[in-house]
Amino acid sequence: MSELAFVVPGRLDQLTGGYLYDRNIVEGLRSRGRAVRLVELGPAADPAAFAAIPSGTAAVVDGLAFPRLAQVVAAEARRLRLVAFVHHPLAEETGLSKAEAERMARLEAGMLPRFRGVLCPSRRTAAAVERYGIPADRIAVVLPGTAKPTAYRRLRRGPARALLCVASLVPRKGHRVLVEALARLRHLDWRLQCVGSLDRDPATTRAVRRKISAAGLSRRVTLSGERQPATLTHAYRAADIFVLPSFHEGYGMAYAEAMAHGLPIVATTAGAIPETVSREAGLLVSPGDPGALARALRRVIAEPLLAARLAAGSRAAGARLPDWPQATKQWESALNRFAALDLPG
Repeated sequence: MSELAFVVPGRLDQLTGGYLYDRNIVEGLRSRGRAVRLVELGPAADPAAFAAIPSGTAAVVDGLAFPRLAQVVAAEARRLRLVAFVHHPLAEETGLSKAEAERMARLEAGMLPRFRGVLCPSRRTAAAVERYGIPADRIAVVLPGTAKPTAYRRLRRGPARALLCVASLVPRKGHRVLVEALARLRHLDWRLQCVGSLDRDPATTRAVRRKISAAGLSRRVTLSGERQPATLTHAYRAADIFVLPSFHEGYGMAYAEAMAHGLPIVATTAGAIPETVSREAGLLVSPGDPGALARALRRVIAEPLLAARLAAGSRAAGARLPDWPQATKQWESALNRFAALDLPG
């Protein structure tokens, strides 16, 4: 098999959904006998990193690296067989000003036609890429793999009380909305554990801590920081409900993991979440609405029959998700098809 170059911004071992997807694909390709040259970019674009890749090589560029690579991609588009891997459009990131969002949209619209194809994790992201003018036959949707647990959580009798949220503390994940919702449910008996990086956006972490303290929830909400995937399994098995009120998701690997563990889910209708979380598995509300989120959480906490029904639906939906070997095979097939194409236009 020919060598593949895989380009990511920063280190590949970061614990976010996008990087975990990248890492599992790289490891999966290598286990299938494919040579993968990993290119981990620094804070600025490094043309030399691309120059070292032999001409004609297929090179996958993670869309998170686009802001660093506009000029490099333009220069290398004919020498290398470039394929983009877009987790979600950067222009849809939460917290951007109107001017920043427009700048990102122009950047993506200018860069994407220079790739021979685009890999996406969901139909929602694929539709967004198509709106940039990319032909549908140059876009492929490949769902991430989901590790299936060897044992499942036990259904507990009575109200569900142990809540779990898995996401880096960044504006897009909606932690502040979650705290506002839980402040309305202080009369119920619950505890929340938030697993995810506290360092990716320090301003958001400080704001969430202030909200927790102001709401008097410091003894009920724990910010645990990052965990490796292997240890995160224990958190899923100890939980009764998974909750993550994101403002946007290109797929939502944490929801898939929660479904694989049979957890009832409370989430939002943002981005690709409705594709990932089926109606049988969870309750979805509008993003940014703490009142609606509180009402959904109250139902799952206080109605054991509803929680049990959603848990059963979640486990069934999780069982239908592809595992990583299946995802890697499909991803490589799409990559090979795109790499064999000429540049569009």
